[in-house]
Amino acid sequence: MKRPTTSAWFGSLVAAMLLATSAVQAQNANDLSAARDLYASAAYDEALTMLDRLRASNPSPSDGKTIDQYRAFCLLALGRSADAQQAIEAVVAAEPSYQPGQSEVPPRVRAMFSEARKRMLPSLIQQRYAVAKAAFDRREWPTAASGFSQVLVMLADSDVGLAANKPPLSDIRTLAVGFEELAAKAAAPPPAPAPTPAAPPPVAVVAAPTSVPAPVVRVYTADDPNVVPPVAIAQALPSFRGLSPIQRVGRIEVIIDETGAVESAFMSASITQTYDKLAVAAARTWRYQPATLNGAPVKFRKVVQITVKPTT
Repeated sequence: MKRPTTSAWFGSLVAAMLLATSAVQAQNANDLSAARDLYASAAYDEALTMLDRLRASNPSPSDGKTIDQYRAFCLLALGRSADAQQAIEAVVAAEPSYQPGQSEVPPRVRAMFSEARKRMLPSLIQQRYAVAKAAFDRREWPTAASGFSQVLVMLADSDVGLAANKPPLSDIRTLAVGFEELAAKAAAPPPAPAPTPAAPPPVAVVAAPTSVPAPVVRVYTADDPNVVPPVAIAQALPSFRGLSPIQRVGRIEVIIDETGAVESAFMSASITQTYDKLAVAAARTWRYQPATLNGAPVKFRKVVQITVKPTT
């Protein structure tokens, strides 16, 4: 008889292990459903026994959260308040956003969850921020962006309340906004190259009536000789709101017309999306003594650099 090769034997072993794992997962899912049915029928002791056994069987993360939730419900129904409090804290630590629905539990249980969340969320927010910042420092941009987004969602939770507007949570919110924007930009894939446009079909040329072309108004810059640059009369920039973890350098370009008014403005180097909008809006109100060429006013393109120093 021909003996099986090592690779064939190993493949059979892996297949057997996968089948066994699938069978265990299917059995756990059935047992979890049965435990929930026992809880719904007020058989709290039986439900708790089954949930404790499931908890010891190394369940999946999603099943583990459900098991802990129903363990807390059963313990509260059995009057085991201290054990129930520990179970509730385990649920909040694993899933800070979780709150039991009104149809799941009585108001007393919801109140206990809310009290636990009010007590735990401030420290959980700081922990989640530290994890996201560590991912940012390792340049794991998608993980960092997701982590900072979760921090901002937690800060907006009603159970955090006024604590979100006071240090250290208010400082964490400001930093998380900046880091989340930087991580999201770094994680974004580069834009796809634009498709090469197809050559237009030949068009018959029809002679047009002779017309006088409109004069082209030249826009001068600081590189043009004999041009006297404009002099600022009003050129105020809005203050940068919040904290900046890094130095940011941006540029805004304005076209100043012959009267000294700003004809157009745009950011050629961004600070942040929010600040860019404020800066452009302010630039449109700037006033200058117009640039001149041989004493005559001319249009002028001016570049203004903006530097936001890091906040420590």
